[in-house]
Amino acid sequence: MDNNHSRPTIMVTNDDGIDGAGLQALVQALVSTDQYQVFVCAPETERSAVSHSITWMHPLQVKKAEIQGTTAFAVSGTPADCASLGISKSLFPVVPDLVISGINMGCNSGYRIMYSGTVAGAREAFFYGIPSISISYDWISGKSTAKDFKLSAEACLPIISAIIVEIRSKTYPLKCFLNIDLPTDISNHKGYKLTKQGNSIIRMGWKQITSEAEVGKILSTMTMVADSSKIQINGTKVSQESEDSLLFMRDILGIKEGDTDADYCALQQGYITVSPISALTRAEADSEAYFKTWLPAVTKCFSSPAQ
Repeated sequence: MDNNHSRPTIMVTNDDGIDGAGLQALVQALVSTDQYQVFVCAPETERSAVSHSITWMHPLQVKKAEIQGTTAFAVSGTPADCASLGISKSLFPVVPDLVISGINMGCNSGYRIMYSGTVAGAREAFFYGIPSISISYDWISGKSTAKDFKLSAEACLPIISAIIVEIRSKTYPLKCFLNIDLPTDISNHKGYKLTKQGNSIIRMGWKQITSEAEVGKILSTMTMVADSSKIQINGTKVSQESEDSLLFMRDILGIKEGDTDADYCALQQGYITVSPISALTRAEADSEAYFKTWLPAVTKCFSSPAQ
């Protein structure tokens, strides 16, 4: 008999908040297949770019949320908190077969992976041996619409289905997790492409601000930010009332595309990029070779008795 307990269980989290359009589209796509038991454990508010931060010194507040076809909770913590809580059996009755973090509003490729709360949600599950995926859509303000999240979710269903089959047959590798990025023109994507994490990065500087008008000008250049209302200056009113207080805001200087054979460039070419990544990182071979010689020399030099 087909019931919730015999169906594969997928837990969804994100960093855009439980009401985020990407998460809602992904959950709707999963529920509509009628193949999965779907849990949702996601931040109650926007928690973008919090990386892998966790809540340590105070309890999390957890509230039941209504998302049709799921058991869902909104959490006062970070994406990593949500993933950890969701797989712990403290909140849900079973450990999920698969954790999916996303769909994020904005791509997460190259060095941006390190900043991403979306990727951290998947990485946290990976730490505990749970298969996981982080999914991001390359949202561009003025070009993208809410429909693109629906198309992105549908484009990911074949991958999700295939992973579940591998998990059930115990043939899915557990030494990595997948980071998936979907191109802006998702309706005309060129197919799936296996890629690696590159070294692309959004180059950012800092600009001192003294008025709300300056904030607006900066936000208008931030193509990686879909909705300027998501940006707040820590609740600080822009003013010059105090001569002792200065306000600075990040300023986008441009994008360094990085490796031509890696994730970001393939994404810009229109591919859905699928990158296996791990929490363990190693330096490049030439750097390892350098320090293999360097460290013994330093040790010998500084351990020599004083003359």
